[in-house]
Amino acid sequence: MAGKPQQKPASKPGGKKKKSDAHPQPQMKIVTVDTCIACPAKCQRGIVYMNKMGQPGAIGYGVPCILTLK
Repeated sequence: MAGKPQQKPASKPGGKKKKSDAHPQPQMKIVTVDTCIACPAKCQRGIVYMNKMGQPGAIGYGVPCILTLK
């Protein structure tokens, strides 16, 4: 016990995952209330955001637009 140092395993079972360039992650653009107002197909998220931005003093950073999914 005192004479032998413990050996580390060859590799960890939960190591880093490889990124696959063959299957890119879909991305949505972040749009502001101006884009939501001009949009011909109003989505539920955009309608809620427009109502929120209609309040006095509201600060918005935009919402992901499902119609701009790449």
